[in-house]
Amino acid sequence: MDLKRLELERAFHDRQAAERDLTFRMDPARLRFENDSYLDHESWVRPALEQLGAVAGRQILDFGCGHGMMAVTLARLGARVTGFDLSSGYIREASARACANSAQVQLLAADAERLPFADASFDGIWGNAILHHLDLGRTAREIRRVLRSGGRAVFCEPWGENPVLAWARNRLNAPNKRTPTEKPLRKCQLAVLRATFHDVRLRGFQFFGIGGRAWPGLSWSRCLEGFDRRLLGRVPGLQRLSRYMVITLNG
Repeated sequence: MDLKRLELERAFHDRQAAERDLTFRMDPARLRFENDSYLDHESWVRPALEQLGAVAGRQILDFGCGHGMMAVTLARLGARVTGFDLSSGYIREASARACANSAQVQLLAADAERLPFADASFDGIWGNAILHHLDLGRTAREIRRVLRSGGRAVFCEPWGENPVLAWARNRLNAPNKRTPTEKPLRKCQLAVLRATFHDVRLRGFQFFGIGGRAWPGLSWSRCLEGFDRRLLGRVPGLQRLSRYMVITLNG
């Protein structure tokens, strides 16, 4: 990651972590959570984790661990978890969350484009909303380097092929909710991943479900998610217009 982009990203996420830290200082109980509450907070998280396969006893890397919720979830499922993030503020939050949930997790601050791990260190890699912040070529090579032969990496990423959603992201989202350099992934970038991994698989989530975010309502949202489950895999073209894409990389 070039120096200017590195510093912008680190400062942005350290600032977010500092704001969150005030909340947890006032109410430490909010650090505790159940696996299901995290796995079901977005429609793609549980299906994406299923792509990683059984994790018990395996070395799993939480790639850009952020708040540490997946790192804790993986540890409670029996994985031997290492998590890293560029933001030292988020590493402190993830450490506090692991402690609050009695989870054994190794955590450190690191740059995703220059990983401090030996070759073939991990059986599997998990990442959520991280690749679109990074230089994809450098990152793909690092993922491949630290992933063991036959291993699998699974990433959940915002997807940029829906023009209406792109307009909404640019016009309606608050600027302080994203870094200046991040952009949703596009189809043209998949060639970069395919240059490094022989098997790249995609599954889109939230086409109809986007409406549930624009007009929140539990029963309405569940209805739209039902349409997504039934139709996204059957109607050509809807996958590429999804809000999020689960990307599975097989080593």
